[in-house]
Amino acid sequence: MVWQVHSEKTLYSAARVDVRVADVELPDGRHLDHHLVRTAPAAGAVVTDEQDRVLLIWRHRFITDSWGWEIPLGEVDEGEMPQAAAAREVEQKTGWRPGLLRPLLAVQPANGFIDALHHVYCAESATRIGPPADPSQAGRIDWLPLPGIRKLIDNGDIVCGTTLSSLLYLLLDHLPGDREPTFDPTRQILLRDIPGLQL
Repeated sequence: MVWQVHSEKTLYSAARVDVRVADVELPDGRHLDHHLVRTAPAAGAVVTDEQDRVLLIWRHRFITDSWGWEIPLGEVDEGEMPQAAAAREVEQKTGWRPGLLRPLLAVQPANGFIDALHHVYCAESATRIGPPADPSQAGRIDWLPLPGIRKLIDNGDIVCGTTLSSLLYLLLDHLPGDREPTFDPTRQILLRDIPGLQL
């Protein structure tokens, strides 16, 4: 049931994005031209505090002409480590410097169409350092209560795939009952594209 890729060519290329078409052979022998987008990786963070709140930004996305809450996330610069990029993105987009970042998950939010690896970290604290570097990135920046996240999702106020995945993953740690901790600091889940790197 594996699709075989016979060729792939660029249709359009710009800084950090490549629109391509691939000649793909389906398991039944049929061929099709499959359009896809390859992008640079991104990194971001879910930042919580001692009051059981999460730091989110309220922003407009012109592609869907919609507003929604999102975690701070952005491109990993050339030669930059994803964890450093996540810290930078939180600080630039919110004006808060995250505390110790630990790996949360890696997600490909639309893997049927786009290669967009998102490295997501989590921090349990942050320090206010001033206004965000680029205030045009968010209509609002707020600390929202974790117990209210489900209602925001139900109301359509959180629709970004990476934000949804990250917050739902984080909420698993807040379920009642005796459970084994899910975090394993030796598990290399985020940086598998950098062989031999130790977290």
